[in-house]
Amino acid sequence: MRLRRRRVEIKSVDELVLMRRAGLVVADALVAVRDRVRSGVTTAELNGVAAEVINSAGARPSFLGYGESPTRQGFPGVCCLSVNDEIVHGIGGDRVLADGDLISIDCGAIVEGWHGDAAITVEVGAVAAERRHLSQATRSAMWHGIAAARLGGRVTDISAAIEARVDALEVDHERPYGIVEGFVGHGIGSAMHQEPDVPNAGRPGRGPKIIPGLALAVEPMLTLGEPDHRLLGDGWTAVTVDGSVAAHWEHTMTVTEHGIWVLTAHDGGESELAALGVRFGPLAN
Repeated sequence: MRLRRRRVEIKSVDELVLMRRAGLVVADALVAVRDRVRSGVTTAELNGVAAEVINSAGARPSFLGYGESPTRQGFPGVCCLSVNDEIVHGIGGDRVLADGDLISIDCGAIVEGWHGDAAITVEVGAVAAERRHLSQATRSAMWHGIAAARLGGRVTDISAAIEARVDALEVDHERPYGIVEGFVGHGIGSAMHQEPDVPNAGRPGRGPKIIPGLALAVEPMLTLGEPDHRLLGDGWTAVTVDGSVAAHWEHTMTVTEHGIWVLTAHDGGESELAALGVRFGPLAN
């Protein structure tokens, strides 16, 4: 049975297991799309790869038709494919990838009404070092944020850990990374976006308490310049105002009585959490 505390959805063990199934579909889709990324491939082709994986698993895409209303068309893609200065919500189409591009791939799937959501950033061919370091920094910030989650802690403990990790990595970078604060992580479960928000910066010890059954999508977005964004005419794609390149990494996770369980990682997050000295705590696989 699901309970709601201050609009926060608390999942049962069985519901988390279904979310794990959805998370594994997402993980498979991201690997399949990543493996097709190369110079000369269109973003529409990559969208088709994600659709094939999700459909063949008997799942449904979380993103296709998302946000549809009488006055607005829903999102037209199975996944978000955001290239270079596109931060999030890029739409697959006739854009052809070229050597040196960075592409962020954001994917969601639904299994029996329960969602999984994750994103990766992939290098196309030979990428400039500063772009590679940007993606690595974003990925590292995500894992440090996830690792900061503890039962009895607060949601913004994650936010503070992301920001602290970015600050630490900037020491070896020519200029500060931009932390995009206009888009945030979120609760997830029977809907893709739920309370609470999970900001990518801020003070610890705020927001809802982390308790068993709470599931969160942790997703930092960093830029090589300013973090300000604007929407393109398609009404979805968010790009940096200054044209700087962006990166985006995301995982869906929960905290059990045994430790942290990353629902969209094939190994549940075990290897990354071990490297950070954090307990891995799956309920089931």
